[in-house]
Amino acid sequence: NEFSLIEQKAPGIMDRKSVHEPLQTGIKAIDALVPIGRGQRELIIGDKQTGKTTVAIDAIINQKGQNVICIYVAIGQKESTVAQVVRKLEEYGAMEYSVVINASASDSAAMQYLAPYSGVAMGEYFRDHARHALIVYDDLSKHAVAYREISLILRRPPGREAFPGDVFYIHSRLLERAAKLCDEKGAGSLTALPIVETQAGDVSAYIPY
Repeated sequence: NEFSLIEQKAPGIMDRKSVHEPLQTGIKAIDALVPIGRGQRELIIGDKQTGKTTVAIDAIINQKGQNVICIYVAIGQKESTVAQVVRKLEEYGAMEYSVVINASASDSAAMQYLAPYSGVAMGEYFRDHARHALIVYDDLSKHAVAYREISLILRRPPGREAFPGDVFYIHSRLLERAAKLCDEKGAGSLTALPIVETQAGDVSAYIPY
């Protein structure tokens, strides 16, 4: 058995390589206009019920036969929603190369906070073993709410909308762990697709991401 720390430093600049391999999502508008590379971090942002999860699931389904391990992290979602996602992945045979991590809305804030770190630790395992992995965080808005709940219980000084001041730091630190490694490190990659929900289409509002 092997164990990995869920909290690790992101690869340094000398361990990285420029993103140069495409990761096809299967959505022509994305692949043609704003292509995603292996080792990249690409935000999926939008209001509720605008198809953010659908884009991410389509990207996972499109990795069939591409030798890419996919990790879907559900944070604060309804059990029925996650079950629907799993059924969709099973329908297209995507569960053969996918892992689903679920910290549902009924789970504790601590479980919801830890879920993305468990997922990225799995992705790093494949990345460090010269494999390619794709991780989806659905979604980091709910992760920020869980972190706010924990911080308030710990009596940490609240900031705007009661979010702790380091909420941006924990997300940037999490996403920096997605990287394309250099040839000396095996040339593996971990690609991240974080999802963030906006309110009434206002992308200039305070978004704890």
